[in-house]
Amino acid sequence: MSNQNLGLETQAIRTQLERTQYLEHSVPLYLTSSFVFEDAEDMRASFAEEKERNIYSRFSNPNTSEFVEKICLMEGAEEGYAFATGMAAVYSTFAALLNSGDHIVSASSVFGSTHTLFTKYFPKWNITTSYFDVNKPETIENFIQPNTKILYAESPTNPAVDILDLELLGKIAKKYNLILIIDNCFATPYIQNPIQFGADLVIHSATKLIDGQGRVLGGVTVGRSDLIREIYLFSRNTGPALSPFNAWVLSKSLETLPVRIEKHCENALKVAEFLENNPNVASVKYPFLKSHPQYEVAKKQMKLGGNIVAFEIKGGIEAGRKFLDKIKLCSLSANLGDTRSIVTHPASTTHSKLTEEERLAVSITDGLVRVSVGLETVQDVINDLKQALE
Repeated sequence: MSNQNLGLETQAIRTQLERTQYLEHSVPLYLTSSFVFEDAEDMRASFAEEKERNIYSRFSNPNTSEFVEKICLMEGAEEGYAFATGMAAVYSTFAALLNSGDHIVSASSVFGSTHTLFTKYFPKWNITTSYFDVNKPETIENFIQPNTKILYAESPTNPAVDILDLELLGKIAKKYNLILIIDNCFATPYIQNPIQFGADLVIHSATKLIDGQGRVLGGVTVGRSDLIREIYLFSRNTGPALSPFNAWVLSKSLETLPVRIEKHCENALKVAEFLENNPNVASVKYPFLKSHPQYEVAKKQMKLGGNIVAFEIKGGIEAGRKFLDKIKLCSLSANLGDTRSIVTHPASTTHSKLTEEERLAVSITDGLVRVSVGLETVQDVINDLKQALE
């Protein structure tokens, strides 16, 4: 089905299921909930896992398997499992690997729903979390306890686009025998491969840049086969599986991921450079701008800067609201990684429930605006941002 030694673009395009008797060029959809057995012995051996085969689409499905294999090849992972959403991947990964009494050390800047898991739901099962400041990686070891099991981070972070040194995290995880889990959603397997730097597991919300067109939800976790086995068994019994249709869409999306990402990043850099020179903007954060505090780290571990630009608008929350109201071309949406450029003002929307103190602790200032730069003619995006900032 695939070849380890081929280029990433070739893997994304040529990793395919075996052709059926119809000799199709494009892989068909396998919209079936279950699969049949030849006889009693075939059924027994399949359930005993003596055979590798599809039994039920909650466990595996040909379309899902193809999608997972592509991600594994692109990330340099041993095995993987695909989920209905990115958050299903995050939750199931933690739930499968943690026991009551375990402890997580996490970067403070994590996606809002991940933060809710750590602070509202996991404590119910006596699983605790300590946050370290993304700008003070030298403090990470202070948070590690005898019961710490997982070290977790997103890089780049959401929405402030901070960068964590994956190599440093890998060394700390190895030193303390922790499971290092990296959410690689903003970078995608094309820009960054955390496993190269010591990550044990990599999580993606495939809803974002992997789909890239705002159509379907999906998630995937890939990495060490022994850990994926635990995640698979947990998920097989709890049911967060990716649908075959969405897997088919996402597998097709991967075929164009490299060319899309190249253009996203080219556009994002131009938008970031424009914003850096705009008088109504206090500051701009983009990994491949030399002004980014972790620019050198970004260059070390990322092929390109990604499609997310964060900037500080002068005038705080009120200026942020006015800016959103003046936007004409870009979309106001909670999603990101779409062909269409999207702007969000976290302080008045996605993170409005946090206190100012809580927001500032994760680099979300009153005037912070996040732009997910799409694939439009970049000058049109710049013109829209320019008129909204005036």
